[in-house]
Amino acid sequence: MPDGRASHAKSPVFYEWYDRKPDMKHQTHYCPGCGHGVAHKLVAEAVTDLGIQDQTIFVSSVGCSVFGYYYFDLGNVQAAHGRGPAVATGLRRANPDSIVIAYQGDGDLAAIGMAEIIHAANRGEKIAVIFINNATYGMTGGQMAPTTPVGQVATTAPWGRRASTDGHPIHVAELLATLQAPVYIERVALNDNRNVMRARKAVRKALEIQTRQAGFALVEILSACPTTWKLTPPDAQAFIAEALVPVFPLRVFKDAETTAPGDDAVPVRPVAEALDIAAEPGWARKGRAGSPRTLGIKVAGFGGQGVLLLGQILAEAGLREGMEVSWLPSYGPEMRSGSAHCHVCLAHDCIGSPLVSHPDILIAMNNTSLRKFAASVPAAGTILYNGHTPPADFPACEAGIVCVPASEIADRIGAAKAANVVMLGALLAETGCLPEDTVTAVLDRAVKSPELVAMNRRALEAGRCVIASAPPR
Repeated sequence: MPDGRASHAKSPVFYEWYDRKPDMKHQTHYCPGCGHGVAHKLVAEAVTDLGIQDQTIFVSSVGCSVFGYYYFDLGNVQAAHGRGPAVATGLRRANPDSIVIAYQGDGDLAAIGMAEIIHAANRGEKIAVIFINNATYGMTGGQMAPTTPVGQVATTAPWGRRASTDGHPIHVAELLATLQAPVYIERVALNDNRNVMRARKAVRKALEIQTRQAGFALVEILSACPTTWKLTPPDAQAFIAEALVPVFPLRVFKDAETTAPGDDAVPVRPVAEALDIAAEPGWARKGRAGSPRTLGIKVAGFGGQGVLLLGQILAEAGLREGMEVSWLPSYGPEMRSGSAHCHVCLAHDCIGSPLVSHPDILIAMNNTSLRKFAASVPAAGTILYNGHTPPADFPACEAGIVCVPASEIADRIGAAKAANVVMLGALLAETGCLPEDTVTAVLDRAVKSPELVAMNRRALEAGRCVIASAPPR
């Protein structure tokens, strides 16, 4: 201000009004003295300082932080209890230009979510984790948490935590600092102005690291929970200094912006080399004229029809063509006759999820699969059905249906088990999603017998001819 007075204003990263409750639009849901409000402010200040509001995604897991989407004017995603790092990983990989923050509590991160945080850190995921440690389950009544110090009273430990029966508190920062991949790990506290300023710098650094895509960062924040500790707000701040800091020392545990583990030591093998096939210039990433950037395919039938194998062949052929691919199987415990299906994505961009909920192409190898999945195919999609005609009582659907009597054709050419390859030939002719010579090479590699090689080639050609000879649609 010109006259030297200080000016305070709400960060633009926060919404102007909080709409969780109509009569409380000016305040959060946190208890008086709770550290979440200060932690929120530190996150908002860092986002503003770095100018990353439009590219930041805030992941709030179930816990006291669950209502983050009412406060932050960011991309908001809510995660199940403990699953913040997994959700953040998916968001960051699907949106590589984004800044992803996983905001979690100790009952969330250090208990049900322990496996999630360890493996995300070990992979060096490019996310920032803000870990609020108040040594209690604050949202659900004050039960003992993984970080509760020995001797501290909780609703599930009325005489205090006992190391002999309950174990010692888990030191998350120290644990993750033993891993090679994390770039930055620090523990801070919010119990006085000096520590709040230190926490502000730590949060800002964790997010600044993300702007350079440098790697995994975690800031553990010791925070007050006056309500479940049954203390006044001033006494709760004193409790942090007297009871928590001696157990959880404040310091930087890791600060090393290095490459991901193994990137320098172990050379990455090209796909062609890993598959033991000869590299060709045509395998460079490309998008053919008129082809979609991502093609979602669902193959469905019963066990024994080669449903999963058909998906694997498509995925490997996509790899040979330099595409991004995914293959996700789903099947019951039965070896034969049980239902089976798989999801295949062939893409020229990053694949956000291997799940194909609305397939561009549905390959239905039997009547049951047609009835089960046809409605999920959009109007612009296509259904390849193993039969001469759809069932007489089959309800109309938006997608086009192409009938390919694959089982009958396979019988005629003396290869009853090759119905899936017949359908594969029909798929290639219908969509042009992969070159036939690439698919043939994959099929030849999958079998060793010259007779089976010849059989597969006949089946592939037969499927292609069905489409070629079909009347215009």
